[in-house]
Amino acid sequence: MTRDEFDAYCGAMKGTTHVIQWGDASVWKVGDKIFAICSTEDCETGSARFSFKCSDMAYEILTGEPGFIPAPYLARAKWVQLQSPDAMSDADLKLHLDAAYEIIARKLTRKVKAELGLDF
Repeated sequence: MTRDEFDAYCGAMKGTTHVIQWGDASVWKVGDKIFAICSTEDCETGSARFSFKCSDMAYEILTGEPGFIPAPYLARAKWVQLQSPDAMSDADLKLHLDAAYEIIARKLTRKVKAELGLDF
């Protein structure tokens, strides 16, 4: 998945906002809470690095897989970073982005969910 594809996919989710932070990172939020980040492209491989929130179980599984690490600065909150584009298919990455969005969206207040038109 390219950064543009990542941005298009996250941008299609209901109630999301996008900002560029921390240099050139593409940061996606729902209700002002971050659920996914695309770091600037790795100079050595030319590929983007994707970080996302995940469940406790997904965190344990993914951090044990090749191509994944606990996300820098966010690992304590159960975030992972996909460091190798070959470690996960685009379809699987999309499923994890959907799960990250839902995990964060479910934690929003009822008021914020209503303002965003979310029915979680």
